[in-house]
Amino acid sequence: MTTGPLQDADLNLEALFQNMADAVYLIDPHSSNIIWCNRVGHEELGYEKHEILNHSVLSLQKNVEGLPHWDEVKRVILNSPSFTFVGSHKHKDGGEIAVEVNTTHFEHLERTYFLSVARNVSNRLTIEKDMHSRNQRIWFALNEASDGLWEWELESNHVFFSPQLKKMLGYGPDEMEPHVKTWINNVHPDDLDRVGQILEDHLQGRRGNYEAEYRLRNRNGHFIWVHDKGKICERDDQGNPTFVVGMVENITERKQLQFQLEKLAANDVLTQLPNRHQGEEHARQQIESAQSNHQPLCLAVIDFDNFKQINDLYGHQKGDEVLVFGAQLLKQTLRQNDFVYRWGGEEFVALFPNTHLDDIETITYKIHRAFMEADWASIDTTPLTVSIGIACCPEIAGDFDNLIKQADCAVYLAKEQGRNQTVLADLPAEPQ
Repeated sequence: MTTGPLQDADLNLEALFQNMADAVYLIDPHSSNIIWCNRVGHEELGYEKHEILNHSVLSLQKNVEGLPHWDEVKRVILNSPSFTFVGSHKHKDGGEIAVEVNTTHFEHLERTYFLSVARNVSNRLTIEKDMHSRNQRIWFALNEASDGLWEWELESNHVFFSPQLKKMLGYGPDEMEPHVKTWINNVHPDDLDRVGQILEDHLQGRRGNYEAEYRLRNRNGHFIWVHDKGKICERDDQGNPTFVVGMVENITERKQLQFQLEKLAANDVLTQLPNRHQGEEHARQQIESAQSNHQPLCLAVIDFDNFKQINDLYGHQKGDEVLVFGAQLLKQTLRQNDFVYRWGGEEFVALFPNTHLDDIETITYKIHRAFMEADWASIDTTPLTVSIGIACCPEIAGDFDNLIKQADCAVYLAKEQGRNQTVLADLPAEPQ
């Protein structure tokens, strides 16, 4: 048999009850009188123990009024393994203590008793009230700090759009139907599938949260860029998502700056044509596509003749003006599907898709003529001509590197032969 302190505690039940943090009451269900209580049971109410004993629970429990009400409560307790009641106990000084009372019933010596354990929940209710108030303040702060909040109830597809979100889109607080279709109809068609997939991935558990950048239609028909973040906040008993909440930020200005920076990164700062890196990447793709689809394509290296003399005679600032003027001439002369970029210095590269070797001289003739007929006096400089080297596929096999090498050799030959002319790259010798 076990001996020691534990055995002593088992025997001294009075000591156990007296040291409990909750109030304990033994009640006679017939008379509603308290026939025993522990120390917390009377001290928490401001009474001595003798003032509590044989006192009716009706005089202490604020929420039970009269014997008929007690009889109803008694019946429920007797028919339940455990009955929980939330109410208030009356303090001796007239105040109230919020309690959660858990009551069970048992038989002893052919008599029925109620055993009630009352927990003081005043602090918990204060915290809950504070949290509720704090949540309201947080919601207000989030709504004011962000450009809009939304809450989506999945079962009904009801969507709450905050006043700030409606304002961002140009609507009044009583406008915008609170339905998911309202959101869907305002997402840019080019973004809808991508954003919908991101949201679905979150709902299916494949993403920890929903986050996307996309365009939303404003009331005036224009699109604004938004950064949208959301997360499942409630699930049903089977774990299925029921509510999703999110926050929207208007990032239109940031996106415009991003596009400007991307344009600067992709374009030549001076001429605003694609720069060498961007141009070569596009050219390689064009050439690979043409070869894969067995389509003709010509590549030209275009060099401004005697450009060094412009810099020497008029200075580098004037040289920059000439480059810009010449680049615009090229852009205006080329066909809609042609592509031109600045290769470096006074050299440019042009691609002519779906163009045969027999057709390229007609196109380059237009370029030479455009430069000869241009109003060079408008920028106070002498007329400028161009030398052009051409390499076409499939006449010349190989990738971008081989085509531009052959075209570069051809433009060098055009300069050697007197400038202001087009030279075709040498074709491979036919086998004997």
